[in-house]
Amino acid sequence: MKLGLINSAWVQAGRGTAWGIRQTKAIGFDSIDIFADPLDTDARERKLIRTECEAAGLPVVSVACVAVGLIDFNPSVQRFHLDRCKAYLDFCYELGARNLLLVLGEYIWDRQVIPPAEQWATGVGHLEALGDHAGGLGLEIALELEPFKLSLLNDVPSMVRFLDDVAHPAVKANIDVSHLLLAGSRPEELRLLKGKAAHVHISDCDGKVHGDLPPGRGVVDFGPYLREIAALDIGAMSIELEYSPEPEKIAEWVTEAYTATDRLMREAGITRG
Repeated sequence: MKLGLINSAWVQAGRGTAWGIRQTKAIGFDSIDIFADPLDTDARERKLIRTECEAAGLPVVSVACVAVGLIDFNPSVQRFHLDRCKAYLDFCYELGARNLLLVLGEYIWDRQVIPPAEQWATGVGHLEALGDHAGGLGLEIALELEPFKLSLLNDVPSMVRFLDDVAHPAVKANIDVSHLLLAGSRPEELRLLKGKAAHVHISDCDGKVHGDLPPGRGVVDFGPYLREIAALDIGAMSIELEYSPEPEKIAEWVTEAYTATDRLMREAGITRG
């Protein structure tokens, strides 16, 4: 399994694209995930990402996209986000990535105005269409499980039900270890995602709120989760770090996360490469 880093860690610390990619390689990562919106990224920046990753020998595994408007109640907003997600998939293809990491939205108005089943069906329909676009490019979509009360996909059973309703071979799950803990999902529940998962995120948290900390700085017991992940035969896992409290020390923050995750992988019997 490849160990990668989502480059948002560098972006949020104000570091440039090329510097972040080179630093990712210098620390020892096998791959990289890209956090960049193709609608806000010009041709020069896209070429820079591609050429710097190639020069560093860092394959792009995933591109992250937040598209909460896919389940908005306004059809015009849905259409925009559907087109935007297709642009993201084209961007993935351009970078040679394996998957689009897609974050769906939440039920609005506390599920009291629009029937929840309607938003669910809207999401399913759009993922069927996006699955066709992804499959035509030889890509997959990895859906993020968000551990928030009103998130459409907020635990393993809801993820499995959604994937079964979409029933598209290109649409799968992303497994985020700290999100699983926050959602109260037991490690053995991951067995339900056998053949249904495409990517893994790893980070730590305090057990109460979303954190994306380096492993070891929170309360997550990684061993049981990683042993279940090892049995799922997924090709890559990426460290996700958000908003370092000391942006000027971001390289140390990322290095700490890399060292801790590499050790956890070895303890769980997960082979790098």
